[in-house]
Amino acid sequence: MKTSKATGLLANKKIAIVGGGPGGLTLARLLQGKGAAVKVYERDFSNEARVQGAIVDLHFESGLKVIKAARLLDAFKASYMPGADKFRLLDKDATILFDEPNKGPVDFDDERFRPEIDRGALRNLLIESLEPETVVWDSQFASLEQVNNAWKLTFKNGTTAIADLVTGADGYRSKIRPYVTDIKERYSGSTIIQGEIDDPEKDCPDMYELVNKANLMAMGPGKTIAAQPRGDGGITFYATSLYPEDWIKTCGIDFNNSGQVYDYLVDFFEGWNPVFYSLFKACNRFVPRPLNYFPIDQHWQPKATITLIGDAAHLMPPSGEGVNTAMLDALDVSECLTSGEFNDLQAAIGAYEQRMRARAAILGKEALEGIKDFSSPTDASIRKLLEMFGSNVQ
Repeated sequence: MKTSKATGLLANKKIAIVGGGPGGLTLARLLQGKGAAVKVYERDFSNEARVQGAIVDLHFESGLKVIKAARLLDAFKASYMPGADKFRLLDKDATILFDEPNKGPVDFDDERFRPEIDRGALRNLLIESLEPETVVWDSQFASLEQVNNAWKLTFKNGTTAIADLVTGADGYRSKIRPYVTDIKERYSGSTIIQGEIDDPEKDCPDMYELVNKANLMAMGPGKTIAAQPRGDGGITFYATSLYPEDWIKTCGIDFNNSGQVYDYLVDFFEGWNPVFYSLFKACNRFVPRPLNYFPIDQHWQPKATITLIGDAAHLMPPSGEGVNTAMLDALDVSECLTSGEFNDLQAAIGAYEQRMRARAAILGKEALEGIKDFSSPTDASIRKLLEMFGSNVQ
C-alpha cells in the first residue's frame, strides 16, 4: 500500500496500537492509508498461535461501512461465508421453533444483509492489507511511561518501543485502559461457559447437523445454549445462565478438567434433549467467562496522546455489536486525527471519545436490557423473540 507521508496532526508521529484484533488492525489499515507510521503490538507469538473463535457478522452501518472505507470489500467478498448469516432457534427438546428462510441473492448494498466471516479470516485479510512488519508479534504489554513528549512501551519479552500516540485496542482486559481512566467494569449477572469443538462432524454428528452452518440458539427456562460454526469446520458454543458474581471461584469446578465440566453441564441441563449432551462430551477445552460491562454513563477527560477503542473503551455484554463497534471506533479515530478539522491531538481525541461514548451508551443499554432474556429466558421472552422473527409457533 503505497501512500504519501502523513501531514497535519500525524506528521512525523509514531503511532503504537496495542492489540491485534479487528479494531486495532482496522485502525492500522486506515491510518496507513493516510501515510501514518504505525506499529501494532500483539501478544500472540504468531498469527497461527490460537483459534480466533467463531464467526462474526458485519453490519451495513458499521463493520461493512468500515470495510468499504478501508478499500477491502473485494478481499472481504473473497473471505466471507455465504449462507452463514442464518439463524435457527430451538427449545430444550431440540424442536426447531424458528428456521430462517433463504434470504435470496446476496446484495452488499442491502442494509439488512449481515454477512458472516470467520474471525481468523477477518484477521488475516486485515493483516495482509498492512505494510510488511506492521504487526510486531510476541509483544505482551507490560508497562507504559512518559519520556519527554513521547511514550515508552515495555513488553514482557524485554523489548521496548517509543511512540508519540498510543491506542489501546487490547480488549476487555485492557492494560492500556488504566492509563486513560480508573473506571472499573461491573458484572452483568450472566456467565457463559465457552467450548470449542474442532471436528464436530465426527465427534457430535447430530449436533453438527442441527447447527447446519447457522447461528443456533436453544432456549429453555432459565438457561440457553448457543452454537456457531467456525470457518475451519469447528464449532464454538456457549452455555449460559445467571450466576452470582463469584460463582467461578466458589462453584468447585476445575474448568481445566473437561470431565468435571461435562458432569456439571449435564446435571445443569437436566431434562434437555441428549443431543446437547453430545456437544458437551465432544468438547475438551472449556473457558468460563463472566459477562462484564463498563458503565454506560462513563466519562473521562481526554488525554493528548492516548486513547482506547473497542472493548477496552466500552465493554458490554454480547449483542452482535462488539467487532462492528470496534471497527467503527477505528474509523472515527482515523477521521478525527486526519480530517484537518482539529487544531491539536487532544481536541481530535476528545471529539472521537465523545462520539464513541455516545454510541456505546445506546448499544450498551440495549445489551444490558437483553442479557436476562438471553441468559435466563422465560416462556414470555421466547415468545417475544419468535414474534420479532414473525413466527407464529406456540
